[in-house]
Amino acid sequence: MRNSKGFTLIELLIVVVIIGILAAIAIPKFGATKDKAYIAAVKSDLRNLSTAEESYFADNVTYTTTLPTTSYSSSAGVTVSISAANATGWTASAVHASLPTKPCFTFAGTGGPSGLATVEGEIKCTP
Repeated sequence: MRNSKGFTLIELLIVVVIIGILAAIAIPKFGATKDKAYIAAVKSDLRNLSTAEESYFADNVTYTTTLPTTSYSSSAGVTVSISAANATGWTASAVHASLPTKPCFTFAGTGGPSGLATVEGEIKCTP
């Protein structure tokens, strides 16, 4: 009887299969987590936009479609567009470059419902 040290080929194959199964479970969950982070960044930018619009309104008694970069700038990868603004309200949408098919919407005042957002100040995203 030999005194061999090390693992047999079967033992190594079993370990590789187990690692493969764990990776197959973890990778899709990681992808979903990244999507949630992108949506959170978009929602955060829309909340910050709302604050910036109200600050602009306090100074100018009207809302604007072009906020100065000193008062508002979006996160990396997020594109925010203010589609309508006047003295009584505004409407905006935002989308992340990594999720171009899942935009988020919000509005304030008489800006009117935008996309899925039907309640003033509420941020709704495409599922």
